[in-house]
Amino acid sequence: MLESGLEYFLSAHENILRGRRVGLVTHAAAVTRALVTSVDALRQARVRVTALFGSEHGFDGAGADAVAIDDARDARSGLPVYSLYGKTKEPNADMLRQVDVLVFDMQDVGARFYTFISTLAFILRAAEKFAKPVIVLDRPNPINGIHVEGPSVDAGFESFISYIPTPIRHGLTPGELARFMAHTLYRNVELQIIPLRGWERRMWFDETGLPWIPLSPGMPRFETTLAYPGTCLLEGTNISEGRGTALPFEICGAPWLDGYALAQTLNQLDLPGARFRAHAFTPTDSKHRGVKCDGVQIHIANRNALRPVHVGLHILAACRAQNPERFEFLATSWEGAAPHLDLLVGNARVREGLQTNAPIDDLAADWEKSVAAFRVARAPALLYPEITSSS
Repeated sequence: MLESGLEYFLSAHENILRGRRVGLVTHAAAVTRALVTSVDALRQARVRVTALFGSEHGFDGAGADAVAIDDARDARSGLPVYSLYGKTKEPNADMLRQVDVLVFDMQDVGARFYTFISTLAFILRAAEKFAKPVIVLDRPNPINGIHVEGPSVDAGFESFISYIPTPIRHGLTPGELARFMAHTLYRNVELQIIPLRGWERRMWFDETGLPWIPLSPGMPRFETTLAYPGTCLLEGTNISEGRGTALPFEICGAPWLDGYALAQTLNQLDLPGARFRAHAFTPTDSKHRGVKCDGVQIHIANRNALRPVHVGLHILAACRAQNPERFEFLATSWEGAAPHLDLLVGNARVREGLQTNAPIDDLAADWEKSVAAFRVARAPALLYPEITSSS
């Protein structure tokens, strides 16, 4: 039976935290198979947790996208909860004063721009600065550890949504990402990984037997993660990515689109693993709040064949082609002055190519080269045997 890093720690590694004051970086989705949170599980094991740290969406996972979170106090444990998505994104000296070791236990989604892994990077940076050891309790990459897709991050396009120099879909677990960063960015950090037991790179989350807990209001289901590496690119436009509905990142649309025509256009492309159905919806939040939108729902017919980043670009191109007068790329981002799509993708070439109607294959022409280079660079960080994709 597969064990998460938390469960493996509880069964075989409790002694490594004996007598140490622990700063726990976690969220509501970090649970045991029996649905016990990492906070409760560690405290029940008599680990001395002295501080809690929360990321984007907050310690309880209820915060909206890109909304700053304040420091708080956990009502159940009485422990301070320091926000790493508010006044600061990196632990400071005051936050670490009562901490001997930092423990990271968060479920990720497998895409570079989901900010939990940026929080991991800032934890490692602070740990190196203040000479604090870091222990990562590993969890699965929900969209498997085989497939890698998309461009890496060009110099000058780094941000909190594209901080780690990986392709959009990186195929690494949090523990492997920590090792990758320790090899490439933070060479002086003292890092230990408590690995998964029984996880294989080919596995999708629904094959692990572990419970899926919503990671945020925009990531309610495991199925959401399948299309997310591509449909999140819609965030960089005035197209709704489905926030404020029951199917964020699985539907998209706008008041001025023709959903039936859009589905027909996308289905004619015969994109591997994906089919599209016309879908109307009225978001209760975010873009076009309270206004009926016409668009499509993406249906995953073959997740092993799916190339979600390519699919996302085709959706953008099709929406723009249908109504170029109304379609817009957001001019800036809450993460910086650059257009938001540029920060998501990691370069300006994709947006500029879409604006000139460049073929998607041309925009993605150099991706395989960057993916191949990344596979070489990540090899020393792998904790679980590399296998060849059969897709």
